[in-house]
Amino acid sequence: MAFVKQVKSSPYFSRFQTKYRRRREGKTDYYARKRLISQAKNKYNAPKYRLVVRFSNRFVTCQVISSRVTGDYVLAAAHSSELPRYGIKWGLANWSAAYATGLLVARRALIKIGLADKYEGITEPEGQFELTEAMEDGPRPFKVFLDVGLKRTSTGSRVFGAMKGASDGGLYVPHSPSRFPGYDIESEELDDETVRKYIYGGHVAEYMEMLIDDDEERFQKQFSSLIADGIESDQLEDIYAEAFSKIREDPTPKKSDKDLSAIKAESLKYTQRKLTGEERKERFNAKVAAAGRV
Repeated sequence: MAFVKQVKSSPYFSRFQTKYRRRREGKTDYYARKRLISQAKNKYNAPKYRLVVRFSNRFVTCQVISSRVTGDYVLAAAHSSELPRYGIKWGLANWSAAYATGLLVARRALIKIGLADKYEGITEPEGQFELTEAMEDGPRPFKVFLDVGLKRTSTGSRVFGAMKGASDGGLYVPHSPSRFPGYDIESEELDDETVRKYIYGGHVAEYMEMLIDDDEERFQKQFSSLIADGIESDQLEDIYAEAFSKIREDPTPKKSDKDLSAIKAESLKYTQRKLTGEERKERFNAKVAAAGRV
């Protein structure tokens, strides 16, 4: 048979589809995912955990996840909507909230595997770069790899705030200081004071003070919830410090006090139930009788 060259015309490309649905939808970077879940063969069936950090417009979600053949398994999870329980009621998607959420998921994961007492992390963070080191006579630290998803890993990004919180919480997250705010590229040194400022909401306090001086109207609009609660810029550091200590005291998740039965009953009002055979016959007979055909 003679060789026939395949011409990739316009109809060919109109039918062409990317292999994986989530890649097609722009939701998963499979190039990165493959490297995050691939385990060394000499470790056999040992799970490889990753710290998954995701941001929405209002909240931060942190999860410790391992991948299995049947799908991803979540060991521990934390959501920044839980932070009001610890005293942080505003800015639940900023750098400081990401740090608190990372700290929360770290303490929950370590409690679950029984290492919370052995690896406490940094109880009073001062912004210094420090990795969790293994004990001399004890179990090794719980190792996770940062999974940023599709988020840009620019210097100072909030995703590294969550990673810093998890690292200070006692997890071993391999990383370098080059992506933290305050890192100087030329000298290759990290300014601890800048990182500390971001941890305790100092950058928010500076912005509040700047708006008070320059744009009072914008300040009233952007920080209306803080103004309503009577919170000033110099109080933020104490609020965050107290929240971090409360997270360490009780990181366990709290069950929702919502009445789920009432919510389910309300949703069933708008759900069409499939009729049985008898009910369909009765409805048909009722329609015939209403039409006056009987």
